[in-house]
Order: sequence, then structure tokens, then C-alpha cells
Amino acid sequence: MRSLFIAFQSRGGATVVEQAHSQLERSLKRKHIVFLGLAYMSPFAVFDTFGIVSEATQGHVPVSYLLITAAILFTAFSYGKMVKVYPAAGSAYTYTRQTMHSGLGFLVGWASLLDYLFLPMINALLAHIYLSSGFPNVPGWIWVVGLIVFITMMNILGVKIAVSANILMVLFQLLVAVIFVLLTVRAVVSGETGEFSFTPFYSDSLSVSAVFSGASILALSFLGFDAVTTLSEEAVEPKKSVPAGILLIAIIGGVFFTTVTYAMQSLIPDVSRLENISGASPEIALLIGGNLFQSVFLSGALVSVVASGLAAQTSASRLLYAMGRDRVIPQRWFGSIHPRLKTPIFNIVFLGVLALSALFLDLTTATSFINFGAFTAFSFVNLSVIVHYFRKERTNSLLSVWSSIGSPLIGLAFNVYLWYSLDFKAMMLGLIWVGIGFAYLLYLTRFFRQQPPQFQFEETAGG
Repeated sequence: MRSLFIAFQSRGGATVVEQAHSQLERSLKRKHIVFLGLAYMSPFAVFDTFGIVSEATQGHVPVSYLLITAAILFTAFSYGKMVKVYPAAGSAYTYTRQTMHSGLGFLVGWASLLDYLFLPMINALLAHIYLSSGFPNVPGWIWVVGLIVFITMMNILGVKIAVSANILMVLFQLLVAVIFVLLTVRAVVSGETGEFSFTPFYSDSLSVSAVFSGASILALSFLGFDAVTTLSEEAVEPKKSVPAGILLIAIIGGVFFTTVTYAMQSLIPDVSRLENISGASPEIALLIGGNLFQSVFLSGALVSVVASGLAAQTSASRLLYAMGRDRVIPQRWFGSIHPRLKTPIFNIVFLGVLALSALFLDLTTATSFINFGAFTAFSFVNLSVIVHYFRKERTNSLLSVWSSIGSPLIGLAFNVYLWYSLDFKAMMLGLIWVGIGFAYLLYLTRFFRQQPPQFQFEETAGG
């Protein structure tokens, strides 16, 4: 295990965090990491995007999922390699600053904050949408505030409590999804509608560009496999459990999403016949199970929102902790841990207050921020593996060259494509955010006359 001890000294005008003692408690095992990642990723995300992607791909959603799963696995391998070298709470921020440059690492961490900070807002907005449709007489702000207060309190009480709650909620989502698939199979087999064939995977109408376009949308379904790297300092064996957890999350997600969408696409080959394409899944739930199952399905969607919000706030608070500990944001507030609860309480409350902006934002704007931050982080993690190889490893075995150059290059190429395919609004909002971060970096470094505080790792025995 890497132990961290805090001491600061000045080197040429740069403050260096040389040895810091981690105050986060190591209590998470591989199963906890996997369930937290699945909760963040939200199994029910498959239902939110089915109608839109089915229309875009002309009935080939499973192919888009196979494509994005393969692409995500390359990036997952890169995360796994980096977490073995730097098992710290900062994720892409830490990997970039350690392998390339502290200033660039700061900007990557700043861009990544878009993903981590805005996902709790999206979950609050979704809770508002779901619950307001069921209880139209209740003011919408009550659902937003209620969700944020609930997940904030759960996270303050400790990561094990948050993870235990997420395990139960993920299992409930999976149960509802299994029932959904079984009812779908029953409807197809009974001849009510649709048929099982290879058509959802290949047909004469298959368009490669449309499948790639669908994959770029479905990439959002996998946000979560990377978030668990922020929990590296709370994992019992971070160099073993976190890389294995990352791959398991990506694989489980890919198999689950492909299976569910194959069943749905077989039942409804052409979603244009539905009344509401964007809300296709609740309509299909009503078709296959009536009002009772539709109510169960909507409860699963609500649980999904709570679980994802809880996991998102957990991960974001750890990223802020890593940046605070490195003194790139005020250490007194963001780099502190409660001595008894072992949680970064200030960060958790700060994120809860920030999530209240969901009262004034729309879903499209919040989602645009997330896309930019996620694809930026994915790209730089793949780059970090390549740079680390040339700077530190330099082994010439075929396996090493493939895992350190070939695989991350494929992951990088796909993520650059996804980043480039973002709509104009998302790109502009993201670049404005990075511009603000760059201005802050200039202030922090006194116009690059000194480096930002740097964090140095020292190896000790253990894993």
C-alpha cells in the first residue's frame, strides 16, 4: 500500500506536497467498488436512451452498445494501468499531473469536475421529472431539495453506509430490469408483437455512421466505470481491487445493456410507431405488463436516480479532496477529513449546495457539461499511459508495447472522436469552463513563474 505523509517545502518558488498521510479509511473491497460503479453508471440508463438511439440507428441499438463497450474497454484498461501506478483519489487529474505536467493535470481535473459536479444536478432534475408526473400537486422544488438532502446525509455518515445503500438499490434495479426482459420475451414468444432474429445486430439498412452516432450517445451509459478510481485511497487493496473492479463494471454494463436492448429492439423493431420516442421505455413497460408493471418500472427509475446521485456525490467529494490536499484549491476546506466519520464533509455539503442549482437549470444544459468533462478525462487517461511508458517503463516486449501504446491509442482515438462529435453548445460551455480554469491557473502560478503544488508518491510494501 502507498502511505502518504503531509509535509510542505519550497523548491524554487513551488510548494511541493512531498509526503502526505492519507486520512481516508481503507474499508472498500472489490464488491463494494463494483456496486458503486454500477450505481454511478445506473443500469436504468439503458431505458432512458433506447427510443432516441433506436430512431437514430434505424433499429440497431445493440450494435451501438457492442461498439461503445469495445471502445470503453480500451479506456478501462488504461484506467487500470494508471491506478496501479498512482492509487490515489484524484483519478484523471492525478494521472495527468504525474505523467505529463502539473498545470495540464490541473486543467484536466478542472474539466473533469464538469462530469462529477453536474451529475448530482441531473439526478435531482430526473427525480423532479419522475415524481412530479406522479404527484403533480406537490411543488417540484420539494423533490429536488429532498433528494439532495438525503444523498448528502448518507454520504456524510460514511462511505460504507453509502455503498451498502447503493448495493440494495442496484440489486432492485437489476431485478426490475430482469422482469422487464422476461415480460418482453413472453410478449414476443406469444406472438403479440415482434420477433427474435439477428436483425437488431445486422440488416441491409445498417448504417455505420448511424451506429457510431448512436454509440456517441450511449457513451454516457458508461460514466461510472472510471469514477471508482477516486476511491483508490479507500480500497483495501487498491492495486488489485480497483483495476479489476473497473473492468468488471465495464463488462457487466456492456453485457447488460446489449441484452436488454436486444430484447427491446426485438419487441419494437420500429420505435416510430410509439407515441413518445424519448419516453419509449415506460410506454413499452405499459405494453408488456400493464399499469402495475409500469408503476414498478417507474419506481426502479426513481431508485436509479437516487443511487446514481449518491455515487456521484461520493466520487466528486474525493476528487475535490485530492485537489484540496494538493493545495490547488483551498486546502483548509477541501483537503480536510472528519476525524471520526472519515469523510470529506465540507466537500459533500458543498456539492449538495451546488446541486441545488438544479432548481434553475434544464436537463440539456447540465448534460452538455457532463459530456465535455467525461470525454476530456477519458482522452487524457489514455495519453497518460502512453507518456508513462516512454518516461518510466521503456520495456520492449510485445505485450508491454500493446498494453502501453496500442491499446491506449485506440481508446484515445475513439474518445477524441466522441469529444469532436459533441454539439456546438456543449463544446462552447466546456471551453468556457476550461478558460475559467486556465485563468485560475495563471493566478495560482503567478503567470507560470512557479508551479502549482505537486504531490509526490513514495512506495512502501503492500498492494
